[in-house]
Amino acid sequence: MNVLWGIVMMAIGVSFVFWGSTESDFVVYRYLAARSRILWGERVHRFYQVVGAVLVVLGLLWALEVIW
Repeated sequence: MNVLWGIVMMAIGVSFVFWGSTESDFVVYRYLAARSRILWGERVHRFYQVVGAVLVVLGLLWALEVIW
């Protein structure tokens, strides 16, 4: 089961990295970015790139059962 959730976590992380890099107009990303812009200002896209990269690493570690 850890492999499945690790892959899901990595997919979400890759999506965040992609959306942050392209400054996507996808509805979900626009909603998340609008809420995060209150705290992060114009650096919101960089924030989602970093968060996505962290999710990819944690998802990989979880799928390999290194953590949890």
